[in-house]
Amino acid sequence: MQTETVSGVELQVLTPEEVKERFDNDEIVLIDVRTPAEYSFEHIAGAMLFPMSSFDPGKLPVQTGKPIVFHCGSGIRSKAIADRCAQAGLAPLAHMGGGFNAWKAAKLPYNAIDPATGAVVRR
Repeated sequence: MQTETVSGVELQVLTPEEVKERFDNDEIVLIDVRTPAEYSFEHIAGAMLFPMSSFDPGKLPVQTGKPIVFHCGSGIRSKAIADRCAQAGLAPLAHMGGGFNAWKAAKLPYNAIDPATGAVVRR
């Protein structure tokens, strides 16, 4: 795990493997900030969708017990969302470095739509 500072708040930058381990152990809430279209095409099973376009830090689940980890396609949008949360006074903050692209590059499982059948396929 690495850390950065956004708006004066420490931001944890987790690897996809760290996110998977913590998510599998039910230690985090994973929030996907990509568009609904991106999410419907492929996503991490169990991740919640809260698109950047309608994101409001005040509507996040309470962080008692489980920290929230944001992710997007590449890590750029999730870092921007973390910055918004920091400006709103929320902490702790974390996001997945490299985003969903890094998740797939690490060959971690995700759900995708089979374009031939429309069925959800576990990859």
